[in-house]
Order: sequence, then structure tokens, then C-alpha cells
Amino acid sequence: MSFAPAPILETERLILRAPAPEDFDAWAMFSADEETMRHLGGVQARSVAWRGICQVTGAWAIRGFSMFSVIEKTSGRWIGRLGPWQPQDWPGTEVGWGLSRDAWGKGYATEGAAACMDYAFDILGWTEAIHTIEPANVASQAVAKRLGSTLLGPAAMPAPYQDMKVEAWGQTREQWLARRND
Repeated sequence: MSFAPAPILETERLILRAPAPEDFDAWAMFSADEETMRHLGGVQARSVAWRGICQVTGAWAIRGFSMFSVIEKTSGRWIGRLGPWQPQDWPGTEVGWGLSRDAWGKGYATEGAAACMDYAFDILGWTEAIHTIEPANVASQAVAKRLGSTLLGPAAMPAPYQDMKVEAWGQTREQWLARRND
């Protein structure tokens, strides 16, 4: 089975596109930042970040969807990755996000995730979307709430993340559409 190339989604302030080779240096700096990675599995060496960007990029070919690189329109800078995500044995169909620290507090996670929720429900045909969030990650919980998601309860993560304590936040396609059409 082959899939069409990854789409490019645009919001008012962001371009969401498949990761590209020129994203790697910024991706590696993101992955090496202790504060940024505090709730995302911990700091990663550059070699591990390389495998991470390849994993996200490869998922486009294998699954037909994956996280996007987030590009700030005004600067052209790579500021994070977000989007639909469902590795093997993941607890559900996820729309997740992770942004560079200098992009926090600007509403980019909510803006980009909302575009990805539309994509997941309208194009991918998902019936629900979750967000796996560590209980201490209050900022991501706030993004989930702004998207209209609610706490569903603890989620079991697959290896090698089986020891991470996360909660699933989420909503159904019907809930998303009702909120979007209000």
C-alpha cells in the first residue's frame, strides 16, 4: 500500500508540513532542552533525536499520517512538531504536540492542534482523538481543555514508555464537530 505525500496545512500563523532534512538541527536542540523535554520522555542525545525525526517521517510512509513540523509563518523557523500520531500499541489515535520553549504561551499548540483535529476527523476519518499527557503537565492539560477535550483517565503506554504515568484526554468526532459548528 502506498500513501499520498503528506499534505501541508496552514493556519493563521503556522505552516504544518512533513519534517524535512533542514528541520533536524532545530529538532535536535528541542530534544536536548531539559525544560522542553520534561514531560516528553526526557532529554535526548542528538543521535536519539535523529532516530525520532526519522520515526516521525517514516510514519508518513508506513501509516499515511504522522506529526507535522510546525513552522512559524512570520519567521520561517521550525518551532516544534505536532499532529496525528499512533505508533504500534499506542493507547489510541492521538493528536499530540511539543513546541520549543520560545514558542510557548503564544497559542501555537492550540492553533496547530485544532487544524490537526480537523484533519484527523475530516480526512483520516478518525472517530476519536486522544492526547497523552503527564499528570504534572498543566500547560498541555490547558491546551487539551481549550480544544474541548476532557480527562478520560490513566493510559497505558507501550515499551519503552511503559513506566511513564500519563493520562488520556480526548473527545469523539461528534463532540469535536458539535463544538466546531457552535
